[in-house]
Amino acid sequence: MAIRKFDRSRLKVLPLAGRQHDLNLGVMRELAPVAVDQPRLEAVAERIRAARERGASVILMMGAHVVRSGVQRFIIDLMERGYISCLAGNGACAIHDFEFALIGQTTESVARYIRDGQFGLWQETGRLNDIVNHAAREGLGAGEAIGKAIHEGYFPHKETSLFAAAHRLGIPFTVHVGIGSDIVHEHPNCDGGAWGQASYTDFLYYTSVLENIEGGVVMNFGSAIMAPEVYLKALAMVRNVAAQEGREIKRFSSLVCDLRELPENVSEEAPKGSPDYYFRPWKTMLVRTVDDGGESFYVRASHAETVPQLWTSVTETQPS
Repeated sequence: MAIRKFDRSRLKVLPLAGRQHDLNLGVMRELAPVAVDQPRLEAVAERIRAARERGASVILMMGAHVVRSGVQRFIIDLMERGYISCLAGNGACAIHDFEFALIGQTTESVARYIRDGQFGLWQETGRLNDIVNHAAREGLGAGEAIGKAIHEGYFPHKETSLFAAAHRLGIPFTVHVGIGSDIVHEHPNCDGGAWGQASYTDFLYYTSVLENIEGGVVMNFGSAIMAPEVYLKALAMVRNVAAQEGREIKRFSSLVCDLRELPENVSEEAPKGSPDYYFRPWKTMLVRTVDDGGESFYVRASHAETVPQLWTSVTETQPS
């Protein structure tokens, strides 16, 4: 039997207006100080302020649930104050950010739409493929092109967009995709080569920022695979070059914020055979890459708690 490709022209792609959305702009939190009950976030805030003073990089990596948690105003304000050097996310971050900016709503029920195969097949969201196709032709990164499109285009709620804010401020928001893992890859206008090229350009942007991480901070909010794996490979690259130039990249801080139950002391990785051994943020970001001069912090809480608390601590703003 001959190997065949699926014919995407057979797909039925419907307007977003016909989708039931699970989230709307009501999830967006107002920019206001909160009570800080996580001392580790206060410690990381001190290091972020010190990094800005010395000109070192501060990188915030995230999973898409950060976008869905409505903490955009806090992250945008940190960018505007000069505390963030780079944002990094997966393809779902771009999708939720794009939909919020365009229609003020996002997120569909997998259980509802997978039954008849309509999950992910929405016309307006597929415009992201057109943006990335153009990015590849122009040699741009995916995040760079998405931010520019939202910032310059007709998006009624663009003030919520992390990508648009990053473009406006000249800060990279790098997008790291796995082909086939995002709903836009289902669409007939998806070009896997374009996504690969534009996402790899973003990887090189990210690596360039990481080269200045000595004395800086790298943070991971809720990404179990993308963030630690991208960070690990990029760190190998920049340390390789630094070693050739007689420099070291080892004195920096890492922060992981997630819901996984970890022990109080995260400076030693879990033993092989334990399920926790395979939780990459722990062994990669909290142990292996900082054990020769760096330091690490873990905070177990929701993004709706950790991001506002970090912002409050960094800006040294106390709730009234």
